[in-house]
Amino acid sequence: MSRIGADAFTIQLATAADSAHAVEVVKEVYDEYGFGWFPDTYHADLYDLDSYYLKRGFPFWIAFSASQKPLGTVSLEWIDPPIPAGNGIQMVDGYERAAGADCALNRLYVSPQTRRMGIGEALVKTVISFAQASGKKKLELWSDKRFEKAHKLYEKLGAKVIGDRICHDPEQSPEWGLLLEL
Repeated sequence: MSRIGADAFTIQLATAADSAHAVEVVKEVYDEYGFGWFPDTYHADLYDLDSYYLKRGFPFWIAFSASQKPLGTVSLEWIDPPIPAGNGIQMVDGYERAAGADCALNRLYVSPQTRRMGIGEALVKTVISFAQASGKKKLELWSDKRFEKAHKLYEKLGAKVIGDRICHDPEQSPEWGLLLEL
């Protein structure tokens, strides 16, 4: 259990039964920012963690309070084969990707009322540790440009901005691309 001040939380690998927890956290953030919610398309993965992540070997973690309220989410995707090496961004299957990346951090979200408790940092460090233990070398991160605090966290942990893109989400959100040497 991690403890920040009087608040405690744990980070657990998700199971198929945790889909509702993932939806709860991510939808709360989307509602906060006024983003559209697309359960049948862009957010379908959250309703079926088993098919989109677990059965494919992609770990997905959820931070829980001591009372088991979901507080945050994050996932790790393996990129196989890795994105071609080079500087900046490479086009792969019609998408901009971080050059040389062999894994990607996805779906980092923390409930608005529990931010600044260290949950986001603990989730990112969980991804980094797992990726390193799995022999990965470069972690790709894409983040909506409005998530400025997340960008500061990524940079604090060593990620470098390598460019930007328009996300493939239905709202065509602008994103920063970052790369973290593991």
